[in-house]
Amino acid sequence: MKFILDNIFLIGIALISGGALLFPLLQNRGAKVSQLQATQYMNQGKTLVLDVRDAAEFAEGHLPNAKNIPLAELNNRLKEIEKSKNTVVITVCAKGMRSATATALLTKAGFAQVFSLEGGTEAWKTQGMPIIK
Repeated sequence: MKFILDNIFLIGIALISGGALLFPLLQNRGAKVSQLQATQYMNQGKTLVLDVRDAAEFAEGHLPNAKNIPLAELNNRLKEIEKSKNTVVITVCAKGMRSATATALLTKAGFAQVFSLEGGTEAWKTQGMPIIK
């Protein structure tokens, strides 16, 4: 007991840092899909590839047949993609963080099959997959 009282500050720091490391794992960000799985979905057809980067990033290069709706505008523009509620939707951003947020948002909005592309467009390019400019 004396040890705990003498080191309460260090124990507190250890607990807080451990919680900070676990926080990203506990957040519900939706399902992810690899580049291979995304390609398979895209080849099957009736898949919406939704790029949630801003217009300038989108213009630098994007996945084939991707639709661009920036994450900041997604809530207000859901009607544009409503017809895809029952199809596969793959959200894409630069590294996979914004697309994970978009996946959670679309799932709450009632979209049936929503996935975030692991690693985003950077991982897509690294794998030598096609980019449209």
